[in-house]
Amino acid sequence: MSAAAPAPIRLLLADDHPVVRAGLRAVLDTEPDFAVVAEAATAEAAVSLAAEGGFDVVLMDLQFGAGMHGAQATAAITAAEGAPRVLVLTTYDTDADILAAVEAGAAGYLLKDAPPEELAAAVRTAAAGRSALAPAIAHRLMDRMRAPGEALTGRELEVLRLVREGLSNLQISKRLFLSQATVKSHLVHIYAKLGVDSRTAAVAVATARGLIRGGAG
Repeated sequence: MSAAAPAPIRLLLADDHPVVRAGLRAVLDTEPDFAVVAEAATAEAAVSLAAEGGFDVVLMDLQFGAGMHGAQATAAITAAEGAPRVLVLTTYDTDADILAAVEAGAAGYLLKDAPPEELAAAVRTAAAGRSALAPAIAHRLMDRMRAPGEALTGRELEVLRLVREGLSNLQISKRLFLSQATVKSHLVHIYAKLGVDSRTAAVAVATARGLIRGGAG
């Protein structure tokens, strides 16, 4: 008598674009050991569904328009006991996005242009409890570890992202619950690390290096 087939890896797809979710489902449904159990169009819905249980891996987008960010949803999901693993699947490969996701507890980080076989392997790796970082993402993190004194910290990247959005030091201090003196200190360190002397130049250099996203979104 043959052994029973192992239970499939149960998946939750979280992305605000129906076409993207349909494409992901079409790819994942070809894998015999995967079962796409549910979809979520918002980060909030993903958190609620994950809390109900029944999932092994959540494929999480980062940007959902208005509302909760994918990294925030990742943190909320992974904070629960017995939570599913979260695999971030996004178009963004900046240091700010990668660090936010990893610090939120993501088990892996993959770009949406990854080939289907790489996506499937990442899902299985995450489901097995191991880290599933795309090679390019792992390389970026290794570079940060090799030169920690030159790399912007997660908080510095957060400050710089808000500078890019046009916030003043006072507004940044309120958003991040920091004193204005602390915000100024972060900016001094950012300028020194990037070799610049202005907010505009800091944003331009950081964007060019792929540390933060360009534009205002």
